[in-house]
Amino acid sequence: MLFFSLFKTLVGKEVTVELKNDLCISGALHSVDQYLNIKLNNTRVHNEQKYPHMV
Repeated sequence: MLFFSLFKTLVGKEVTVELKNDLCISGALHSVDQYLNIKLNNTRVHNEQKYPHMV
């Protein structure tokens, strides 16, 4: 519950999520649930040359 409470305080702020395959996505945190599933608004990819399909 500690991480869930931390993420709830970040709702509406700009965050960066790094996935297991080294893909980094930034966006405004829209929501988070107790399983740490997140929703982002206004997303963008950090390395567009490596992941052109994500643009």
